[in-house]
Amino acid sequence: MQITRNSLESNAGPGDWFTGTVFIDTVATASPPSRVAAASVHFMPGARTAWHTHPFGQTIWVTEGIGLCQRRGGPIEVIRPGDRVYFEPGEDHWHGAAPDRVMTHVAIQEVDDSGSPVTWGEHVTDEEYAAAPALRQ
Repeated sequence: MQITRNSLESNAGPGDWFTGTVFIDTVATASPPSRVAAASVHFMPGARTAWHTHPFGQTIWVTEGIGLCQRRGGPIEVIRPGDRVYFEPGEDHWHGAAPDRVMTHVAIQEVDDSGSPVTWGEHVTDEEYAAAPALRQ
């Protein structure tokens, strides 16, 4: 058994990976033989990931607020607390907060043999992000 005590420190999301203000709290770090990693990711209004893929896929579980997500070539989807989204292995996608709402999700993914859970791509443009559907209350 291993207990990791809670820390008050949240890590700022790197500008290479995100647009806007994002904070990341590690939930689980892959420890061989396990490949599972998880984080609670807090997006301020309008913040979002860059386009990216995961070698073994990714599940996000929305815990607070209203968010948006999109796979390359698909429509932008509105996501709310309790929604779970699974992105297939290698599926190019992004996710983040709605323009006027915060959004927090738990991200769960597996690392590859080099220890990486993700391959980052280019930033989602303001034009791509602005194509989101109007939010229904």
